[in-house]
Amino acid sequence: MIRISDITDRVQSYNPSSDIDIINRAYVFSAKVHKGQVRLSGEPYLNHPLEVSGILTEFKLDEVTVAVGLLHDTIEDTLATEEEIRDLFGEEVLFLVNGVTKISRISFSSHEEKQAENFRKMILAMAKDIRVILIKLGDRLHNMRTLKHLPKEKQIRIAQETMDIYAPFANRLGIARMKSELEDLALQYLEPEIYNELSQKISHRAKQHQKIIDEAIQTIQTKLKEYNIETVVKGRTKHFCSIYQKMKRKGVPPDQIFDIMGVRIITNNIRDCYAALGVMHSIWTPLPGEFDDYIAMPKPNMYQSLHTVVMGQVGHPLEIQIRTHEMHHTAEEGIAAHWRYKEKDKFDKKYDERFIWLRQLMEWQQNLKDPKEFLEMMKVDLFHDEVYVFTPKGTVKGFPQNATPIDFAYAIHSEIGHHCLGAKVNGRMVPLNYKLITSDIVEIITSTNHHPSRDWLKIVKTTKAIQRIKHWLKTEEKEHSKALGNEILKKELTKYGLTHSKTSKSGELLKVAKRFGFVEEEELIIDIGYGKITAKHVLGELLPQEKLQPRSEPSKLKKALNKLTRPKDQSIKIKGMNDVMAHFGKCCNPIPGDKIVGFITRGRGVSVHRNNCPNVNPLLYGTERLIEVTWDVKKNMPYHVEIDVLCIDKAGLLAKITAAISQGRVNIIHADIKTTQDMQATCRFCLEITNLKQLQKVIASIKTINDVTVVYRTSALAKNKIAK
Repeated sequence: MIRISDITDRVQSYNPSSDIDIINRAYVFSAKVHKGQVRLSGEPYLNHPLEVSGILTEFKLDEVTVAVGLLHDTIEDTLATEEEIRDLFGEEVLFLVNGVTKISRISFSSHEEKQAENFRKMILAMAKDIRVILIKLGDRLHNMRTLKHLPKEKQIRIAQETMDIYAPFANRLGIARMKSELEDLALQYLEPEIYNELSQKISHRAKQHQKIIDEAIQTIQTKLKEYNIETVVKGRTKHFCSIYQKMKRKGVPPDQIFDIMGVRIITNNIRDCYAALGVMHSIWTPLPGEFDDYIAMPKPNMYQSLHTVVMGQVGHPLEIQIRTHEMHHTAEEGIAAHWRYKEKDKFDKKYDERFIWLRQLMEWQQNLKDPKEFLEMMKVDLFHDEVYVFTPKGTVKGFPQNATPIDFAYAIHSEIGHHCLGAKVNGRMVPLNYKLITSDIVEIITSTNHHPSRDWLKIVKTTKAIQRIKHWLKTEEKEHSKALGNEILKKELTKYGLTHSKTSKSGELLKVAKRFGFVEEEELIIDIGYGKITAKHVLGELLPQEKLQPRSEPSKLKKALNKLTRPKDQSIKIKGMNDVMAHFGKCCNPIPGDKIVGFITRGRGVSVHRNNCPNVNPLLYGTERLIEVTWDVKKNMPYHVEIDVLCIDKAGLLAKITAAISQGRVNIIHADIKTTQDMQATCRFCLEITNLKQLQKVIASIKTINDVTVVYRTSALAKNKIAK
């Protein structure tokens, strides 16, 4: 068991000017309030805060943090009060203790909700003082070291929570050794058979591997000395969890994992890192695809190192890491390595900037009220492997694996995301569902006529993108519901000789809204559009019961269809109807091959649209006016279709585009060319097309032309906005 004198000696060894008195006073107070308490192991409870403080000294944290390690359970598990902590130790200590204190006194409806609420509290504290999470990690590490004394059910729950929550936090803060120990301890309880198998086989092969590593170290030291490169060369054993993850990734048993041990080379400066790398590759053959340069492109948690895998002396892969002494210090201790530079509760700016993600999490937790949703967001944005891509100006941005150009667009700015039309990666056009990979150079193409799609939610990975898309869709849905609610209410009022404008101006409609619990009339209209309140309920509040007589006459829509006996378009079949007039909607100009839907108009028969045309949105008109239609094409009939081509304004480019169209045996009915001051051009062509396949070939042909950035079929929405 660690003693208080061991703790104070450690603090003084790395900070001789520290105030040891606060640590001693914290120890006396903790011993007093925890007196008589024992852990499930039977040992005095005081051992736990002592061990937590000991862990914090390993990361050379300041005396206040070490003192809070001794006090972190006093408010939760003893009769100590916040006033006592404040009076004896001050506001800073009280804040840190409160930040770490568990919230078990609060009743939660489920374990998942409790877990999410714990996240919220930690992150709120982290946003103000990173030491809270460092203390919390120390607390969790010692609890994991003594987990064997708990019932099996609790062991599994706590181990899984450690694997899902605390180990990734340690990784994100760059504390490699704590992350590795937490993962190995958790694996011991989550996969005991795997853990025991690894333990036995690694112990059995340890001598053989150690001999290989010793020989490799001797070779490296001799060779580097020839080049006058001063280094420290060490062997390193991979942690069990790391080996297990590699087994799962490669689908092989432990016997086939050869690089269980590796070599770490620590140099005096960055120049020597790259020089040592060159020497390693001159000694042994590097394996393709196994080199990573985290010096030129550090991880968000400040980790820097060169990683390479070479074919070693006996034909087994050998993993080599090369870094400076400072990089090694950061890799082992992460953010804790730089806490000593803290002055007056403020980090050095360059380190504070590296942890901007803490402030982002702070914002997200404030916006997400549902604990389950918040927990999912946390898993997405904290617990993943990242890819690193470049902006056109060379700025590096990190994203989750499988992130898309849409995630990139929203990371730049919400408006860029909202108007994202396409993307270029490494100078070539890619689809929006393209999965970004490390070192991609990404350029976003925008259009004021383009807006988010609900389908985007299926492919984006970052919290920001998901939130912004959902907010935009919700706003749009609200506008649609408002328009639909107005139309429904207007029709219902007209039946009884009332008008919307009169009932609104008289204040009667506002009174009805307030009776339904709304503050404004608009809220009532929106709920009618959503279907939460019916227009008849509103009429019931406006008129006496005796005046509300339902009508039994046939609908105007059916009357209109009965009168229409003109022949329909010969290329369209209307389900269940014959000799009904039909025409194509000019807003979307459907052609054979498009998925289509019919819309029953007032007096003009059935209007045929593409099924994604915004002018036949069920939110606006309901489903009763939509009817199933199918293509019945017996010959190649010409149809007019408009396409937009976005390109660079260069001489001769228009000729190339029109030539590509002509090669597809397609006539150009008319063209409209617009240029901008930044040498960009938008070309709109009206083409005579016979079917969708022909149109797709023409578009594909145009896309192959250099300096053409985007080609797309013009939608009704785009046409309307351009016209405005």
